[in-house]
Amino acid sequence: MLTTSTQQPEAAQARYIVDAGDYHIGLLKAGQTLRILDLQGNQAADTLFFNAADPSEHYSAMDTMREQGNVYLSTGSLLRSNENNVMLEIVADTCGRHDTLGGACATESNSVRYDLEKRCMHACRDSWMLAIAEHPHYGIHKRDISHNINFFMNVPVTEDGGLTFEDGISAPGKYVEMQARMDVIVLLSNCPQLNNPCNGYNPTPVELLIWDNL
Repeated sequence: MLTTSTQQPEAAQARYIVDAGDYHIGLLKAGQTLRILDLQGNQAADTLFFNAADPSEHYSAMDTMREQGNVYLSTGSLLRSNENNVMLEIVADTCGRHDTLGGACATESNSVRYDLEKRCMHACRDSWMLAIAEHPHYGIHKRDISHNINFFMNVPVTEDGGLTFEDGISAPGKYVEMQARMDVIVLLSNCPQLNNPCNGYNPTPVELLIWDNL
C-alpha cells in the first residue's frame, strides 16, 4: 500500500550513502525509524535483520508471510523473526511492494543461472560475508545468514508457482520506511547484480536515514 512519511530528512539522526556493491551494517534501536531511499530508481537493496541481543534470532520470510497471508511486503507488514517475534513494522512505502522470496545473488547462483564465467562477479552474499568479517563485534556468523528482504525488487509469482526477475517498479526518490520493535542489527547489501533486470542492469546507490524516537 502506498503511503508517505511525515519524517523530515533534515531531522534525521544519521544518514548514510551506500554505493552499489557496498554494504551497511549497524544498530537500529527499538523505536527508531529507518528509511531506505532509492536514489536513482530500479535498485535492489538486499537486507537482513538480526536481534541485537541474540543474532541467532533473525528475520524470517516464512513467519512473516504466514502471519500476514501475503508474499509481498508493504505498509503495515510486520517483519517477524524465526521465533515469530515482531522485529520491525513497515510504516511508510512509496514504492508499493517488496520481495522476500527471491533470495540474494551469490557467486554460485550467478554461475548456475547465467554462465560459469559469471562466478567471479561480486554478489550480495559476498558483501554480507565481508561485513560480518570486518565487524565481528556484532556477533553474526555465517550460519546466521538466512532469509532476506529485497527492497524495491520486482519478483512476480508466475501462474505455475515459479518466480521471475522483472524490471523494477521503483523510481528515483522512492522509499520504504520501518520502525524497529526491538533493537536490531541491520545488514544491507546494495545489490551489484548485472545479469538480470533487478537493478535495471545498472546498479546505483541508495541512502539510509535514521530518526530517533519521536
